Amino acid sequence: MNNPIEKWFGDDFAKLHPLIQKLHHEGGKLTGEVDISYGNGIAGLIGRRLAKKLGIPTNKKANTLQVNIRHSSEALHWDRTFNGSHKVKSVFVPNGRYPTGSWTENSGNVSLVLRLEVIDGGWHWVQQAISLKGLSLPLWLFPKTTAYKSVRDGKYIFSVSFSLPVLGHLMSYSGQLVAS
Repeated sequence: MNNPIEKWFGDDFAKLHPLIQKLHHEGGKLTGEVDISYGNGIAGLIGRRLAKKLGIPTNKKANTLQVNIRHSSEALHWDRTFNGSHKVKSVFVPNGRYPTGSWTENSGNVSLVLRLEVIDGGWHWVQQAISLKGLSLPLWLFPKTTAYKSVRDGKYIFSVSFSLPVLGHLMSYSGQLVAS
């Protein structure tokens, strides 16, 4: 088996919704409208700075998202494009195996260690560790990331949000995507 996702899950791959299984077995492209929101006051300012660093648009107009998902024999690749121009690329490398293993997401200088939980067939990331340029840092210094994807009525429902203690919601993006 050359697919790192199926290999990492083993027999538990069947716990994922069939459309998520198909997406991660074959790869594919998802497109749709996305809502981007920011916190109020200082949280919103921090959220916009974070969005800019991540390549996420900071304007208030309607936004579109295209996600290309593919895999090599060693990694999962997610290339996200907002509004046809803002690009966010991530490479996810598996560690161990489901359910106790994790994935390391590398996006530029930042690496996140993420545990994966399957809830009602959906894929939920749980942040475990963070490093910047290879230097491990305490999680409390950085925004907490909450992210998931699930399927409802044949559409991929997703949400990615960032928050900080005391300040709360910094920014998020979410929506419904369809395979194209």
